[in-house]
Amino acid sequence: MSGKGAPEVSVEKCGDLRVAVVAAQWHETVMDGLVDGALRAAREAGTGEPTLLRVPGSFELPVAVAALARKGYDAVVALGVVVRGGTPHFDYVCQGVTQGLTQVAVETGVPVGFGVLTCDDEAQALDRAGLPGSAEDKGHEATTAAVATAVALRSLS
Repeated sequence: MSGKGAPEVSVEKCGDLRVAVVAAQWHETVMDGLVDGALRAAREAGTGEPTLLRVPGSFELPVAVAALARKGYDAVVALGVVVRGGTPHFDYVCQGVTQGLTQVAVETGVPVGFGVLTCDDEAQALDRAGLPGSAEDKGHEATTAAVATAVALRSLS
């Protein structure tokens, strides 16, 4: 299981943080689970309802996340799903999204929650989507990580 060894991270009372979630539209069932987990994590942290922006696919995540990071959000969460197919397309999309989101975080100083599932098949994605019967809830984890990092960075001020 990919979640083995993960730390227990929780944050509370972050009502002054502005959080945004950017979610791709491909793989609707999986994305519904990821978005639900992300919104639940934000509520649990006390940030209130985050801004939710939908984009066509995972490749479009970095540009949307960058726009929100530049608009003063304290944390932005990227949610998407890329399922391996029979062509190199999977590798190009995964590499581009990962590098793009990393670049946004480093250049803006805004934590970016990485909730992009890169799976061999749809069953793996469903198992990580936070749906009933899923082993993991990556939308919740990505949001909690981004908010916790925002809190940690704020403590440096």
